[in-house]
Amino acid sequence: MAGGNPVKRIYLIGGRGRLGQAIAREYADADLVMLDRMLYEAWSRDGAEREITQYFERQAGESLVFVTSGLLDPRLPAESLQAVNFHLPKNLIAAVSPLGMRVVTFGTVMEAFPGAQNAYVESKRRLSEYVNTSVRSGGTALHLQIHTLYGLGAPTPFMFLGQILDAIRRSAPFPMTSGRQLREYHHLEDEARAIRWLAESATSGTIALSHGSPLALRDIAVAVFEGLGKSELLRVGAIADPVEENFARVFEPVMLPAAIKFRESLPAIVEYMKSCLSEKSNQTEGLGQ
Repeated sequence: MAGGNPVKRIYLIGGRGRLGQAIAREYADADLVMLDRMLYEAWSRDGAEREITQYFERQAGESLVFVTSGLLDPRLPAESLQAVNFHLPKNLIAAVSPLGMRVVTFGTVMEAFPGAQNAYVESKRRLSEYVNTSVRSGGTALHLQIHTLYGLGAPTPFMFLGQILDAIRRSAPFPMTSGRQLREYHHLEDEARAIRWLAESATSGTIALSHGSPLALRDIAVAVFEGLGKSELLRVGAIADPVEENFARVFEPVMLPAAIKFRESLPAIVEYMKSCLSEKSNQTEGLGQ
């Protein structure tokens, strides 16, 4: 469902990632251009705006540019995170905004927590600040702070669900904190529908894309281990709680049309994890044939 402002063409940067794939599926009915990484990987360098403008100026007008490319692992070098997560979308906004094109970037709700001080969050926080500055000067860019995503492929190994899946596959104990930390989980298909509506609306600046129904990590872990018949592996409280975390904040849900709904997270996560485990088993069986 569109937000009311139909666009001529959709450009997608970072279409190989899971969020990019979900947006591509959502826009299967549109004029969608997925940019090759070889084209845009140098757009993060200083002075790249002219090259970006030259690429897009022939297609100027009512077009959307989604920037889903990004590095997620905070253990990566800070300069790499800044280049991909900040400088690339910043250069894009500076280059195409004068052409009348709208850029949609993505960050994390952790930007809202001052205690979150890793290189990944900082790169996204800088991007949010830049978007807000550009909007105050008349720009139309939109920066969506997203929660934890699942669906459409196996979970990222270093994320919570990825670590759980690895422990279950290896039948290894899973030590964790008390699990009081609150997280919203959004299925990628639901997220893509909400993203499309917001992108095609008049909303600009920074928006936390929230449904307002967080789960405690303990509840997720208990449900998944029970659902997959591996409760004996779970070790709640074996690790100390982090000092800086979200133990209480519930985000206000973003206003969306009634037709755009987020599925109930806990049962959907359990079914998703079952499917991931089943897919791995099928792949293993196939290799043995």
